[in-house]
Amino acid sequence: MKHQTFLKGTLLCLMVLALFSLPPTAQQDPAARSRGLFGDWQITIDYDGRQMESILAFSRDQDRKLTAQWISFRNVADLKDVTYEEGKLTFVQVRQNRDGQTTESKFTGTIKEQKLAGTISSERGEYKVTGKPSPRIPRPVGSWEINYKVGERDVTSTLLIKTDKEGKLLGEWKSERGEHEISDMQYERGNLTFKRNTKIQDRQFDSTFDCTLQGDTLTAVITSDRGEITAEGKRLGAPLIGTWNLELVSGEEENRRTSNQRLKVNPDLTALYGATPVPIVTLKDGKVTFKIVLQFGEQKFEMDFNGKIEAEKLTGQMKTTRGIQKVTGKKEIRIPRRRTPATN
Repeated sequence: MKHQTFLKGTLLCLMVLALFSLPPTAQQDPAARSRGLFGDWQITIDYDGRQMESILAFSRDQDRKLTAQWISFRNVADLKDVTYEEGKLTFVQVRQNRDGQTTESKFTGTIKEQKLAGTISSERGEYKVTGKPSPRIPRPVGSWEINYKVGERDVTSTLLIKTDKEGKLLGEWKSERGEHEISDMQYERGNLTFKRNTKIQDRQFDSTFDCTLQGDTLTAVITSDRGEITAEGKRLGAPLIGTWNLELVSGEEENRRTSNQRLKVNPDLTALYGATPVPIVTLKDGKVTFKIVLQFGEQKFEMDFNGKIEAEKLTGQMKTTRGIQKVTGKKEIRIPRRRTPATN
């Protein structure tokens, strides 16, 4: 009996050792190995001392196949032959000039400890590429309209949430009455908590907020020495927040040019137009506007967008120093990740 128990224990140990000695490809499925890749990467290309910023965006298509896009100041381009295995990344970039001629560039590199490094080469030469994941914006960040009752009086205030350089949440409470200071703001798994100190003339009130976030709405329990009341909130600018795939059309009928671009609007209504930061996007009564000013040496390049949003569509025009582009866009819908069914 003891001999059989010893053999069973030895076999179990050998099985565990064998499992952990397998290469990563055998221990994990492709989705698990690639999970750290998905999303946006901020990359810098060194063209012989001249730095150019772009974005690499990795995702899956409807067939769960790995796809990628190169997003620059000019346009969005789909990449070919994208592979990512055991930290090694390769893809092919195809560019087309105005004459219809195409050139190919191949990237070969690695991703290690959340750092991308490699080279992109073509008939024009070989250039160094470095990158890092784009910072993620915490879910509560943005402006929230908060509504609640104090006795029979309806109160509407605005809660502005942002982050500091270290990623710590900071809050600002805007109201018609009193001065307010927000402290101890914490967020975890859909639950937002903070404290508020209110000063009205010579009186002070302390209250705590326990909020539950769901999509673009929140519910809150406000507790003070006067008891508890409930509040409801909604995120301002919610229809605009997200990723918009844009089609740009310029020129006359006989000389029409079409290109693609991306507008990614953050919860605080800052944005990226291609790889270019946008300080603020405004949404008022369905009208959308934003402006970009770029400086190239002594030359200044301006871009003004005016449009409207209806349902999941964005339409308008982009006016630049080079002319006017007609813009139509559709909001990107994220494909939910399929969960692997549990097995007994």
